[in-house]
Amino acid sequence: MIERRLPPDLPALLRQREAEKAAAAKPRFIPKKERERLAAEKAAKEEEERKRREEALVSSRRAPANGSNGANGANRTNGYSSARSTPYDIPTGPKAMRPPDGGDHGHGAKRRRPHDEEGKRAEMERRDADELRAKYMGPEVNQSTFSAKKKRRRTAANKFNFDWDPDDDTSRPFDPIYAERLDPAFRLAGYDNTDELVLRKAEAIRRGDPETGEERARKLLEQHERAKQAIERKTLGKHWSEKKLDEMKERDWRIFKENFGIATKGGAIPDPMRSWEESNLPRRLLEIVHNVGYDEPTPIQRAAIPIAQQARDLIGVAVTGSGKTAAFLLPLLVYISELPPLTEYNKNDGPYALILAPTRELVQQIETEARKFAGPLGFTVVSIVGGHSLEEQAFALRNGAEIIVATPGRLVDCLERRLLVFSQCCYIIMDEADRMIDQGFEEPLTKILDALPVANEKPDTDDAENPQLMTRYLGGKDRYRQTMMYTATMPPLVEKIAKKYLRRPAIVTIGNAGEAVDTVEQRVEFVAGEDKKKRRLQEILNSGQFKPPIIVFVNIKRNCEMVAKDIKSWGYSTVTLHGSKTQEQREASLLSVRNGQSSILVATDLAGRGIDVPDVSLVVNFNMPSSIEAYTHRIGRTGRAGKSGVAITFLGPEDNDVLYDLKQIISKSSISKVPEELRRHEAAQSKPTRGGGGKKLEDSGGFAGKGGSWQ
Repeated sequence: MIERRLPPDLPALLRQREAEKAAAAKPRFIPKKERERLAAEKAAKEEEERKRREEALVSSRRAPANGSNGANGANRTNGYSSARSTPYDIPTGPKAMRPPDGGDHGHGAKRRRPHDEEGKRAEMERRDADELRAKYMGPEVNQSTFSAKKKRRRTAANKFNFDWDPDDDTSRPFDPIYAERLDPAFRLAGYDNTDELVLRKAEAIRRGDPETGEERARKLLEQHERAKQAIERKTLGKHWSEKKLDEMKERDWRIFKENFGIATKGGAIPDPMRSWEESNLPRRLLEIVHNVGYDEPTPIQRAAIPIAQQARDLIGVAVTGSGKTAAFLLPLLVYISELPPLTEYNKNDGPYALILAPTRELVQQIETEARKFAGPLGFTVVSIVGGHSLEEQAFALRNGAEIIVATPGRLVDCLERRLLVFSQCCYIIMDEADRMIDQGFEEPLTKILDALPVANEKPDTDDAENPQLMTRYLGGKDRYRQTMMYTATMPPLVEKIAKKYLRRPAIVTIGNAGEAVDTVEQRVEFVAGEDKKKRRLQEILNSGQFKPPIIVFVNIKRNCEMVAKDIKSWGYSTVTLHGSKTQEQREASLLSVRNGQSSILVATDLAGRGIDVPDVSLVVNFNMPSSIEAYTHRIGRTGRAGKSGVAITFLGPEDNDVLYDLKQIISKSSISKVPEELRRHEAAQSKPTRGGGGKKLEDSGGFAGKGGSWQ
């Protein structure tokens, strides 16, 4: 009987373990010769063990052969191999009758007896360890039954698998979808069956088989037609640019809009036009368009002109320099060409169309563009802006005008002095509507719209989306009023005016509103101080990388004249444009830059919106504007009409409020890169909580001009 051992003393065990750890932790230095000796001994032992195992294996194989002389010899003589003999000389019965232990008896059974004593000893040692643990650490409670494998198995059973099943792979060449391709029904002399070949074959069948040839030819033609239709259904077909207009499908129009960045919203919106020839404009007007030099329509023109031709109200949201002027002028000319011409009896009833713009310069630019198209058609265009005397403008209206382009302030003056009425006005266009609201023109704009006749207002129902109803005449010569609004953003006040005066408008958005065009490369430089900015500006101008004309923007009028004086001292011809100049001086400055007499224009935000100076290669923001919208319109003076341009902005400590928005708008440009200094700047990491910025522009739109109360 085995005696039961007492549990070992815990302090003694702990002391022994600490001693072992300390001994193991002590570094032990072994000389090189000692290491070589130990390695040689280890290798010798391994070699000796290997030889011993090989000798034991050989002796075990020879044992049966040495112990069998009689029976085994007979077996060998009878053709049996010694490999088939059993390891022992005790004969065995058939394999099916052998005991489960393999037929071993006597010594074999003793050799394979389980080690009962060792198992009992291991069990007792385990129990002793459990009793010792319970004695000093207490019983085990709150034992966790967590199993990582079970949890993994449970979550895997309810988890959705996002990977493709190999059986669902449709890209394999043996997939039945790709295997069932339709080939042409017949091939003649190695050529595909075109319509002409099939017709020729059908005619040959009719002539060669008088009895059943007619039926066979009919079946051949039907089979060929079915094959053509099946091929059209199963293949994507040609690109939209290679198709005729009647072959365009919904998918083609979707790809077309994506290619040009066109997004539309509203009911019953027609498809955009792909070219001028498909625009349904009168032939005479198309000739004028080609003579002016408009080869391909811009995205806003492709989308807006077909909508406007259906007499729909329209809201156009497009980036600056996108060709909005022609987008509303061409449908306007088609509209008024269908109205009775002005005569002595109706010329005093006012214009047929009214175009409103926020600044004098933009009004004159629209007037110039409108005369290119309206002059050959016999229509009169008159502009009404501040800076000119009312008597001069009244004289221009003496013979009547089909189209009036005006700023809201001066137009209200004309209405209040009874110089103008809108008795037959039926076409209203508001260009840069958000800028008009920003400049405080909400009240005069409302007065102008309320002065329009109400008899031809559209109903606020689904009928406003019906082109057949909206294009008909009302009681003779009148037609429903058509209102269009073009804007870069949609602030709440602009949205309020749109809801009040537009009826079920179609909304056309080109690109992303409020973002700079992709043809302008934006660069920013941190330059502190006016003197350093002037030296850096001189370096840029002297580099010779940029050809005139060049526009330099500043924030205040006083700074405008100072910067222009410095640029003149460097040897460059310079003109200025700001709100303190008279209308004649403004026009002379713009004309000087457009004609090439002056190479640099120094201006405030007065020139930041709506002013079109051709081929501007560089825009320099000498002072960063206080809002990112003003920045967007400033840099929009370059990169117009599909050409490329560069915009360089000087930044200082006073511009921290706009650094976040500036970083966002530069990062969205495909040709611009955010500099590392701007990316890491503290003010560019989050949008400032307080609005409005710390700066206030002295010059917003030219209200301080000498021509009227508003302009």
